[in-house]
Amino acid sequence: MVLIKMNFTRNGTFSWIEFKHLIIAWLIIGLSFSIAISRPLDFNHLPAFLEIYMISLLTIGIGFVGHELTHKFVAQRYGCLAEFRIWPLGLILALFFALFLGVVFAAPGAVYIMPSSYGLGSFITDKENGIIALSGSLANFLFAIFFFTLTFYGGILYKIGSIGFFINLFLAAFNMIPFPPIDGHKVFIWNKVIWAIVAIPLWLMVLILM
Repeated sequence: MVLIKMNFTRNGTFSWIEFKHLIIAWLIIGLSFSIAISRPLDFNHLPAFLEIYMISLLTIGIGFVGHELTHKFVAQRYGCLAEFRIWPLGLILALFFALFLGVVFAAPGAVYIMPSSYGLGSFITDKENGIIALSGSLANFLFAIFFFTLTFYGGILYKIGSIGFFINLFLAAFNMIPFPPIDGHKVFIWNKVIWAIVAIPLWLMVLILM
């Protein structure tokens, strides 16, 4: 999530550009995680790779798109204009790191927000900015709970649930790092107590699972 002045569609809508950017980022991030999980790549096992890719799109894709859209909708509740835009270099780096290092540098883009009008009172407070930032991690935590419920079943549902649970918990924890430009920095600036109440348990859960 980034504060910036740019051309947006009216509040509460999606532009065609934003829709395309979300789809591109979703597909490439899913592909990057699939490559990292499947290294070394073996095209003799293409069906297995495609299965991992579909699971990645479901789990990581839902986590990523849900995270960004939560930023968008909460910002709109505060009267802001908000749209997602990809970061092309971030997508290239995600594929590069996945192919050659087996890890994913997941910085595909951000939701850009600005007040719906300029002039007296047309600004975003630290509290509003902090709540908008916090909403993304809270969304990932809720997704993690949903995917955790799938682990009580067998077969493909267990696989989807276990991957989705860990990935969304990791995304929630990662985005609470209190350094710019990560969301946690905005939450930390707004309210250090709320930041600690959310961030520390998330980090502990991820460390225990790892």
